[in-house]
Amino acid sequence: MKEYVLPTEKHNELVAAAYGKRGYSPEESRDAAQLCEMASTYGIKTHNAIKALHLDHLFGSGNSKRPGCIPNASIEKRPSRFAAAEVWNANRKLGQSVAFEAMETCIKLADQYGVGTVSVDNAFHYLWGGGYVMDAAKRGYIAYTNCTSALTEVVPFFGKYPTLGTNPHSWGFPTTDAVGFPVVIDWATSVVAMGRVQQFQRENKELPPNAAVDKDGKPTTDPHKAVSLLPFGAHKGYGLSLINELVGAMIGGSLPTIRSRPELAPDGEKIDMSFYFQVIHPEAISSGMFAGGRDQAGNVKAVLADILGHGNESCMLPGQIEYQAGERTKQAGGLLFTQAEIEGFAEIASECGVAFDVSTLQEVGA
Repeated sequence: MKEYVLPTEKHNELVAAAYGKRGYSPEESRDAAQLCEMASTYGIKTHNAIKALHLDHLFGSGNSKRPGCIPNASIEKRPSRFAAAEVWNANRKLGQSVAFEAMETCIKLADQYGVGTVSVDNAFHYLWGGGYVMDAAKRGYIAYTNCTSALTEVVPFFGKYPTLGTNPHSWGFPTTDAVGFPVVIDWATSVVAMGRVQQFQRENKELPPNAAVDKDGKPTTDPHKAVSLLPFGAHKGYGLSLINELVGAMIGGSLPTIRSRPELAPDGEKIDMSFYFQVIHPEAISSGMFAGGRDQAGNVKAVLADILGHGNESCMLPGQIEYQAGERTKQAGGLLFTQAEIEGFAEIASECGVAFDVSTLQEVGA
């Protein structure tokens, strides 16, 4: 597939300008551009700038009925009797800015207490959770985040009506010394994310079987007919999705089926998302009793080598595809986008008055 190389600086300038035009502060616009850059660097097309700005238009600052995201909002740090656990009221601040700050806070807490958590209420979509945990893992930490999704788009196991979000889980492990990159386990609890459906709509590709249902609840592979998603692994994916809803409920989250839907919310009900972040310092879980004279890092390397040995040498680790995409991005000297995505960026540039000449972009691929 033919792709275009969009210089990273140009991408970030354009994304920041788009957020700035919507009233976000320079810091928020920078955070938004940074997360979109990370997603594009590692090939996460479901959460690039086009998806981010689309979400902001539908549910964020562009929602005239009830904005899910308020530019320049301030985080309120709520009282907590636990030194290593903070609870925040995001006040609908830009999700990317909240997530970056929350992960940094967790790292500082983990440095002091061995583990740190930040729970966030009244939040707005932070997009690619894998980016935050990958960054922490590269810095030597074990990191985790989950969130409740903006909408309920997933039908529960044996159910008929979508009452769950795509509810992703994201884990990052500091394994660069062992395998050359962080192991990053990051996925929605549906077979595909709705962002994948939207991507396939743009590119006229079919969805995998048993990933989505149409308006009548019947399975479909046509992304243009897909209205709800199915959990992966039947009851297993359903259970993982339920975790997010339960954690969100304990934080203070809204009823799933009215989330981001002000027209359905009775008086006194909330419609915002919830986040959960956790960072563990590797020393905090070390027993020190490693076999063969190994230290913790050596033991991790040995365990991974054992898993990938015995004829399993061609198996991939979670995070390996992202690493390979990152290497390809590095070789290209910029971020890679399809023609349909470049057309989307051209529309964004037109909306915010930024010069964007497609003819100057380098083409790669067939």
